[in-house]
Amino acid sequence: MAAARRLCDVPNLAEVTLSGVDPATGETIEVKMPLVRGSAGAPCIDVTKLHAATGLYTLDPGFTATSSCRSSITYIDGPKGVLLHRGYAIGELAARSSFLEVCYLLLNGRLPASEKRLKKFEVEVVRRMTVHERLKAFMTGFPDGAHPMAVMVGTVGALSAFYHRGDVRAMDDAARALAAVRVVAKLPTIAAMAYRHSVGLPYVGPRAGKSVAANLLHMCFASPLDCGDWVQPSAVFEKALDVFLLLHADHEQNASTSTVRLAASSEANPFACVASGIASLWGPMHGGANEACIRMLREIGDASRIPEFLARAKDKADPFKLMGFGHRVYRNLDPRAKEMRTLALACIEEYERQHADEQDPDSYVTANVPVGGFKKGTTAFGEHRAATLSETDAAPAGASEEVELRTLFKLAEELERQALADDYFVTRKLFPNVDFYSGLALTAMGIPTSLFTCLFAVGRGVGWIAQWKEAMEDPGRKISRPRQVYVGELARPYQDYRERASSSPRLLRSFTDSTHSIPYNYGVGHQS
Repeated sequence: MAAARRLCDVPNLAEVTLSGVDPATGETIEVKMPLVRGSAGAPCIDVTKLHAATGLYTLDPGFTATSSCRSSITYIDGPKGVLLHRGYAIGELAARSSFLEVCYLLLNGRLPASEKRLKKFEVEVVRRMTVHERLKAFMTGFPDGAHPMAVMVGTVGALSAFYHRGDVRAMDDAARALAAVRVVAKLPTIAAMAYRHSVGLPYVGPRAGKSVAANLLHMCFASPLDCGDWVQPSAVFEKALDVFLLLHADHEQNASTSTVRLAASSEANPFACVASGIASLWGPMHGGANEACIRMLREIGDASRIPEFLARAKDKADPFKLMGFGHRVYRNLDPRAKEMRTLALACIEEYERQHADEQDPDSYVTANVPVGGFKKGTTAFGEHRAATLSETDAAPAGASEEVELRTLFKLAEELERQALADDYFVTRKLFPNVDFYSGLALTAMGIPTSLFTCLFAVGRGVGWIAQWKEAMEDPGRKISRPRQVYVGELARPYQDYRERASSSPRLLRSFTDSTHSIPYNYGVGHQS
């Protein structure tokens, strides 16, 4: 049976008609709404004059069927599994480009014309990776053990106190370019500082002549025992982290990007806008999904239990969710997932290569030391992380990290195979997304789960600031002001306490009453 023809399939259609029939009189009221077409993708119905013409608004929870802007930065074809940055396929960029070249592409709309121009941009970014000493002092005010994302949100927002304190509307092209480069440059440094603050280690600054990925690994995991010496990360890990950042650089109008654009519509400081994006990214439904995937794989534990967990995922009464599968936009394999699977395997193999000589029974081994991401000569670094392990970082009792990583990777492959052989998941277009393998890649590099979302933010920072720049340059931009369907009380008179008591003899428990039983303390780790 042929599929029903849809309006989007009609060539050269310029408008659609919205009609309603008065049931009392039979009168038909019609309103014509114009269509807006981009260079690719489905056409959109322009509803900007809908209320004026009909007195009606649209209701679209989650904005899943609403286009909020015109953009030339990123294009996604969900049904086909296509992701383009300025017209370039993500797979080709991951294979042939670099994170900073993609940053240049997103910010300028084109690739650098020469290697010299790219090198100049790379030098400029690394040169601006340093942060103000008072910003370091600001960060020390956060409690010990604060989550790195909490520290990152506050610290990036604080950048607005250091830069561009004037009217955003007065910023010229040079000022906007400087703001953009600062976001790209300072987010890696702040992410590393946030992590080191959370584990009580002194901050480590960036080094000139090193890549963003190498600097990021060094700033996160350099040991105080190195006395400031540069510790070169594995070339495999450096490349893998660079590609990880590249794959997360931008992803159209997702929750965090839309948050940045929403804040930008009020002409807020660009660093405050980026901080709002970081806050949105923090949620487990957005940037925290790769950590959830690692937890899920460890919970499954063995391939023999996969059918049990697939059955639970299909049971609507079971709260279990199959993490790393499905996407709000993609109805095909996430094109980034294939690249991330390759990265995960390369990182695991590199970790196994580095730790191949650690099976000597006479060697001293610290129990449950997580994966070390650096080698200096033949010595792995990262021992200071042993005291910071969470339950999700540590390998199961009796299992080495090396064995667990390889086992989890094989378990992930088998889970993917069985899920894609199940009609339930295939018919619902639930394919692996970028988060499914990214947690394994980061774990193999020695990165703790608390830092996963921070690294996502580092990669996405260029997308946020590119979207901010585009929004600020839109001559037709307006402050964002969504409407609502009001379902609350209608107008009612105010009563004093005596009248309320007589009309409601049984006092109902209020939402805020639950705080009364919680003690008030100033101590770190306590409620206040």
